[in-house]
Amino acid sequence: MNFHHVPVMLDEVMTYLDIKQGGTYVDCTLGGGGHTIEIIKKIQPGGLVIGIDQDPNALEAARKRLHSYGKRVVYVHSNYYRLKDVFAQLNLREADGVLFDLGVSSHQLDEGERGFSYMQDAPLDMRMNPEDPVTAEHIVNQKTEDELNGLIREYGEEKWARRIARFIVDYREKSPIHTTGELVEIIKKAVPAGARREGPHPAKRTFQALRIAVNDELNRFRKALYEAVDILRPGGRVCVISFHSLEDRIAKEVFRELSKSCICPPGLPICTCNKKQELKVLTGKPVLPTPEELKVNPRARSAKLRAAEKC
Repeated sequence: MNFHHVPVMLDEVMTYLDIKQGGTYVDCTLGGGGHTIEIIKKIQPGGLVIGIDQDPNALEAARKRLHSYGKRVVYVHSNYYRLKDVFAQLNLREADGVLFDLGVSSHQLDEGERGFSYMQDAPLDMRMNPEDPVTAEHIVNQKTEDELNGLIREYGEEKWARRIARFIVDYREKSPIHTTGELVEIIKKAVPAGARREGPHPAKRTFQALRIAVNDELNRFRKALYEAVDILRPGGRVCVISFHSLEDRIAKEVFRELSKSCICPPGLPICTCNKKQELKVLTGKPVLPTPEELKVNPRARSAKLRAAEKC
C-alpha cells in the first residue's frame, strides 16, 4: 500500500512551527510522514520527532519511508488524545512544537475496504484504529432515528438529516445495513432529486458524520489540544490543520480561551479569577492554502491552519 501523499500547507506549517535545531516535535497524525520528513531535516543535528498514528498500516508505511532517519523518529501506535500518557511513557517532559493534521487521510480514502469512501462498495467500518470496538455498521443499525438525525445534522451539517435517518430506520427493519453501497443507495433515495443535482455527492455529509462519530474525533481532538498546550515548553508552538468547520471551531475556541488573561465578569474592581494567559494566538484568521497549492493538491481545498505559541 502506497501511503505517500502531498502534505497539506507544508511551507505554512514549517513557518508557524518555527523549527529549532535539536528540538523535540510531535506529529500527532503521522500518516504518510510528509510533514515529519521536513521537520527532521530542520532539527538536525540532534532533535526528535514523536510520530503518533492510530492506524497501524500508516505507522508501518511511515517506518519504511523514514527508516534512514533512524532514532530521530519515535513511532507510537496511539490516539493523540493520549498525548500526555505517550510523553510520560517515553520519559519526555516538554515539546518545542505539536502538529495536528486532522480528518481522514488520502490513503484511508483510497483503501476502499476501510469503508471511508462513498465511491466504493465495502463493509461499513470507518475505524481509523481497527482495534476500536465501534464501527459505522454498528451505529447505522443500532442508533434510534432521533440519534441518527442528531448525529448526521450536527457532525455532517446535513439539511436532510431527518429524512436520511428515517429512510435508514425503515430500510433496516427489513434487513440490516452492512455495506457502504447499501447506505449510499438509501441516502440517494432520502435526498430529494433537486438537491441531489446540486452541490457535493448526496452521501458526503452523512459519511463524514459517521466517520466523526465512529472515531469520536471532536471530543478527542479537544482533549488532545489541551494536552498539547500542557506539554509545550514556553515559546513552543502548536499548529492545527483542519478540514471541517467543527474542528476549526474547536481550535479557535480553545486558542481564544487559553489566550485570555482574565475571565472575571465585566465591572469587577479587581481580578479574582487568577487566570494566567497560556497562549499567544499567531493566526487571527485561519490561514488558507494558496491557489498554487490547490492546483497541485485539490484535496487541500477545505484546509484551514491555526497556530499559537505557549507563553
